[in-house]
Amino acid sequence: MKTILLIEDDETSGLRDRLKDCCRTIHRAKSEQEACGLIAVVDGIIMNVPLARLHHWQAALTAMRRIPLLWHCTEQKLPGQMDWGFALDGVLFPSMTVPELKHALMWGARTHQQRKRWSEEREQLMQRIEERKWIDQAKAVLCEIRGISESEAYDFLRKQAMNERKRMGDVAASIVKVYQLIHG
Repeated sequence: MKTILLIEDDETSGLRDRLKDCCRTIHRAKSEQEACGLIAVVDGIIMNVPLARLHHWQAALTAMRRIPLLWHCTEQKLPGQMDWGFALDGVLFPSMTVPELKHALMWGARTHQQRKRWSEEREQLMQRIEERKWIDQAKAVLCEIRGISESEAYDFLRKQAMNERKRMGDVAASIVKVYQLIHG
């Protein structure tokens, strides 16, 4: 990460000085308003906040932009069962050396990219499942109305989609919706 947004209330932790060797630019924010103004120009965010405020900051920052989020943990004792939140890509500790911080930042960026790819793949799969449902319903409608087999109904849908230059799922959804409208 070349540019980092550091979320922290106090400047006494010394984290900013240690991060100077890990990235080119460090922006600092104390409030959501300051973070909102800077989030567009950074490659990642490090939250130097207490555990009690971690979830609040995670929610606020991910609502602004999907970006690698790392937490600088300064807690003396953590609960046995930790809910790290929904978008945490890494954890930094005060005992980490500069090379360890660099590796943790790279790992956090990589973790974020991997999670982003998984999310995109999941979304595509969900769309395909939804499209498949429409196609199956449309085949049933066509079989009933036209008295044709499933394979003939599928061929009809495919040809209709090509003729209209639309996706098969869209054509199928139109057929099912019209059928439901008429036969309500």
